[in-house]
Amino acid sequence: MSDSRTTLVRPPPQNPELSAIENTLELTELNAIGPDIFTNTRPLWHPPGARGVYGGAVIAQCLAAAQRTVPSHFTIHSMHCYFVLAGDSTIPILYHVEHVREGKSFATRTVQARQRGKCIFTTTMSFAREGSGGRETVHHAALMPEGITAPEPDLPGSRGDGSSGPPFESKRVAILNNDGEPNAKKTRQWIRARGKISEAGGHEAHLSALAYMSDSYFIGTISRIHNLWRFPTPGSAIAKSIEADPAAAEQMRRNKMTEGFGDDLDNRANRPEVGMMVSLDHTIYFHEPRSLKADEWVFTEMESPWSGDGRGLVFQKMWSADGRLIATCIQEGVVRLRQEAPPSESKL
Repeated sequence: MSDSRTTLVRPPPQNPELSAIENTLELTELNAIGPDIFTNTRPLWHPPGARGVYGGAVIAQCLAAAQRTVPSHFTIHSMHCYFVLAGDSTIPILYHVEHVREGKSFATRTVQARQRGKCIFTTTMSFAREGSGGRETVHHAALMPEGITAPEPDLPGSRGDGSSGPPFESKRVAILNNDGEPNAKKTRQWIRARGKISEAGGHEAHLSALAYMSDSYFIGTISRIHNLWRFPTPGSAIAKSIEADPAAAEQMRRNKMTEGFGDDLDNRANRPEVGMMVSLDHTIYFHEPRSLKADEWVFTEMESPWSGDGRGLVFQKMWSADGRLIATCIQEGVVRLRQEAPPSESKL
């Protein structure tokens, strides 16, 4: 599929002065169609084997669009999102921003992401005026877990600009309480945007990047704490297509090793298999929106208080490397097990 089909206008060359994630999330304003309407400047990323576009991309582009419609002294503090339909990576997305409220201390925006005239995603965001809380405020924050060591510092010149590969990187950390009950387990990782986010992007670029990364490793927490098999069924058409591509097969092997399946790469233990896993909603509370740096290491910890009836709920806390709580996220999603086909009923 050519790029001209995945965007409304032909994508410009990658801007070398921007980080990979800034190029990925770039928007084009469509003044000719109407006010406060935007579209993705570049093709949308489609995760291998996934049903639709990466949810974090739609979350982040909705935030980026809304941020362009509020005064510069207003900053996002919360966004509440619903995934309505699976996004199609082969066609553009239109982002329609609605001005719900313009207050002295808070401003509200609703953004709908649409494809083929239908809403595929909707979010309502609240922006707070900088300094509106007053000179004296109450303050507390959850502490970063003890004993967490940040990744080794980059060697001079080793990081690159992030122009190739995915727009962010992650380093998994062993699951805490992995021998305990599912609700006691905590999945952890370090994440950061690749390259260096430009000064021109301002705090808005860092916020959009964090929103993008917040959807990584999220609802999948349910499958990990229940030790479910979440890879293509061995022998299936998808599994065979991956095996036919040496690079894809090696990446899949690494993914299985990372997930703790190194001793059973083909699910000979017959673990329960995930039949369907998709996000339903996504909430982000930004705690230090003007100071967070998404291109520096961020530590995330996820846990689930509940799963049942084909759904699961996950909480996520995000800390900067120096221990500041910068965001709290919540997500519920569909998590259905692959069901055995029922025996055919007798016609007698």
